[in-house]
Amino acid sequence: MQKGTIQVQTENIFPIIKKFLYSDHDIFLRELISNAVDASQKLKTLSSIGEAKGEFGDLIIEVKLDEEKKTITISDRGIGMTAAEVEKYLNQVAFSGAEEFVKKYKGQNENAIIGKFGLGFYSAFMVSDKVEVFTKSFKEEPAVRWECDGSPEYMLEETEKADRGTDIVLHINEESAEFLDAERIRGILNRFCRFLPVPIYFRHKEEKNEEEKEEVAPINNTQPAWKKKPADLTAEDYQNFYRELYPYNEPPLFWIHLNVDYPFNLTGILYFPKIKQSYEIQKDKIQLYSNQVFVTDEVKDIVPEFLMLLHGVIDSPDIPLNVSRSYLQGDPNVKKINNHITKKVADKLEELFNKERKEFEGKWDSLGLFVKYGMMTDDKFMERGNKFHLFETATNGGDGSEKKFYTLEEYRMATETLQKNKEGKLVILYTTDLVQQDAYIKGAEAKGYVVVKLDTIIDPSFINQMEMKWNEVHFNRVDADIADNLIDKQENQESVLSKDEETALKGLFDIKMPGLTMTVDVKGLSTEAPPVVATRPEFTRRMKDMASLSGPMGSFYANMPDEVTLTVNGNHPIYQQVLKNDDKDTQAKLVHNLADLALLSQGLLKGSNLTNFINRSVDLLGVGSQKSEVGSMK
Repeated sequence: MQKGTIQVQTENIFPIIKKFLYSDHDIFLRELISNAVDASQKLKTLSSIGEAKGEFGDLIIEVKLDEEKKTITISDRGIGMTAAEVEKYLNQVAFSGAEEFVKKYKGQNENAIIGKFGLGFYSAFMVSDKVEVFTKSFKEEPAVRWECDGSPEYMLEETEKADRGTDIVLHINEESAEFLDAERIRGILNRFCRFLPVPIYFRHKEEKNEEEKEEVAPINNTQPAWKKKPADLTAEDYQNFYRELYPYNEPPLFWIHLNVDYPFNLTGILYFPKIKQSYEIQKDKIQLYSNQVFVTDEVKDIVPEFLMLLHGVIDSPDIPLNVSRSYLQGDPNVKKINNHITKKVADKLEELFNKERKEFEGKWDSLGLFVKYGMMTDDKFMERGNKFHLFETATNGGDGSEKKFYTLEEYRMATETLQKNKEGKLVILYTTDLVQQDAYIKGAEAKGYVVVKLDTIIDPSFINQMEMKWNEVHFNRVDADIADNLIDKQENQESVLSKDEETALKGLFDIKMPGLTMTVDVKGLSTEAPPVVATRPEFTRRMKDMASLSGPMGSFYANMPDEVTLTVNGNHPIYQQVLKNDDKDTQAKLVHNLADLALLSQGLLKGSNLTNFINRSVDLLGVGSQKSEVGSMK
């Protein structure tokens, strides 16, 4: 028997390891299984170059849970260790056997080796009172047993072990009793180890003897789709892998297979999911792997922000990680990978748009979110996105044809003659609510204008950004003014009313309502136009809409009264009757109801204002019926 002291460079290193090495204690299982994978991969490498000879049988990893003994055992049939190697790798903190192996056998599939820092093994002490290691090298040397209770002291002795490989036995401490639950362990394995390249078996039921050992399937898929060549995969394979990742999701729209080996190593599959209006950006995250070991689903440094809505897997041994593999460090490769992913996504979208435009248009409800977000946040992507970003018309064509889709240039050509303002800017007319703004849409389309639908949560920001980024373009919501004024203000419109009548009518519309700031304008519109049109100035309405999306910081603007312009159509026949009515109370009620109807069309008649409108309408109906009775008596 040999006894000694572990060589540590820092005093009290074990308490630091136990408490602070990893923020997530679940990590211990990933680290130990990763080491077992490395041991198996090393054996394959040595066998391939003739340094390890003989038949090695199935290289598997077993995780055994014994609730009664309060132990978790991780066993592999890999390279194993000699007594000297145990001294070297276990008794010197932060001396990585994997790193030394990679240096020695550089060029021999070193990317298959996961460990880099030599600290992963010590994560075992985060959950254990005592750790035992039973190991037998592939070399012809005796097996050894190593034991440590979390102090700098250890024990190393020869032992008997039938098979090559390593068994690590964790004696779980009381604080970590949660890890003695089978479902807890299964959940950790599923999260971190589901795609590791060596079969992993989880056993937790009592076994009577070796012959009656329970037959179970591996918990992992050792050959996930992203590790295969795109030419070897069918559409069904990609769909099946998506279901494996996200079993409860709808099928994806399409996918991009990443497969790069220069100037960095990167594989993966990114899926474009179907997105509803009430999407959750972080519901299903992209998963980052390193040599098939799950690292994190916080990939904002690697994946461009606008593509965080994608689903799928990225795997790269070239992404630098800190010792816990939980956070990305700054490195040129990260930026290169970020740019590559952006380019691949733009290539795929442009290819689909050019080759299968109808299919692309059919998926625009979901794709539009990615494209708009990308154009807002990445100028290089915007240059590409201008070619396949689409505007969808608000309604079907007058001939019953389907809604149309326009790129910016196509929209510019379609509206060249009618939708340029005095400054020469293209005015893009849009709606945010097809139902509520229906009358305004029809009024604009009657003048030959093309109204597009911009009704997603991202569109207010998109509109503001594109007005700054696109040349000579201005957006105007279809209810921002009367149809005659949507492109340019038209003055000097003739009204059949005299100046005195216009003044009187304007006075009648001088109505005060809580939460509204109203401006009244009497104009001579068509007799077929509504008697009153309520519009909300584009700039102030847009500011309020943006403020409502910006949380507490925008509450000041969001709570400002709504600004409304009431455009009174002096040429509508109803005003001849209103102005001749001698009953001033009825006259005021009629005018108030006309104003309320206009406000109702904008969704601005709420609460007590709506209640007052209903009660007033009932009163007016009563007055009308009484007059009818009087007329019939005469």
